[in-house]
Amino acid sequence: MRLDRFLARETDLGRRGVRLALAAGRVRVDGQPVGDGLYPVDAFSAVTLDGVSLRRDVPRYLMLHKPAGCVSATRDPRHPTVLDLIDEPEPVKADLHLAGRLDFNSTGLLLLTNDGRWSRRLTDPGSGEKVYHVRTEDPIGEHYAAVFREGLYFRYEDLTTRPAELEILGPREARVTLREGRYHHIKRLFGHFNNRVVALHRESVAGIRLDPALGPGQYRPLTDDELRTSRRTAGADGRHPGD
Repeated sequence: MRLDRFLARETDLGRRGVRLALAAGRVRVDGQPVGDGLYPVDAFSAVTLDGVSLRRDVPRYLMLHKPAGCVSATRDPRHPTVLDLIDEPEPVKADLHLAGRLDFNSTGLLLLTNDGRWSRRLTDPGSGEKVYHVRTEDPIGEHYAAVFREGLYFRYEDLTTRPAELEILGPREARVTLREGRYHHIKRLFGHFNNRVVALHRESVAGIRLDPALGPGQYRPLTDDELRTSRRTAGADGRHPGD
């Protein structure tokens, strides 16, 4: 849909008022000022007029490159949160929540949304693969891989983990692929060998890869292709994979 037609439908500005609002820079689409009435918008476009969202019920899906030293929460009394990094109008930010978390000093891909059904599917323990780049305190042994594949017993949950893949990249560096998400999952896997994880960076979730163009603290909306991939991989359309 054209932006000018959208504004005419969602406001009482009228055609002339819409043209004036666009010319005055009062309209933003996905956080960017847009003055062209022919600019295309769709169901995932966040359109604001004078900083006020015109459709708060529009689903929003954001990819954030989480930096270290930031809490995966919407608010925290002592530390900056990932929501503090989101430069959107307050009504838009207020509706967002996290689809998964990363520890305070962990970095990488974090997803935010106002779509509760989608986020529940992505945070389900069996919601597709999650890939991490890991650095450890001590050298990583070749024998780790077999143990990762077999699964480990986690006493806290009283379960044995699903097989995980370990690709050794260097003496203290590896890529780990999980097919489930558990509390401090990777740290506990390496902890089995008394090897402390000193850096953890999430590269992808449910087929969505962190955009290499995003620096720490930067974000962007998911593309339609990324959203379709996540729904197909994580069953976020209401069906579990394989149903």
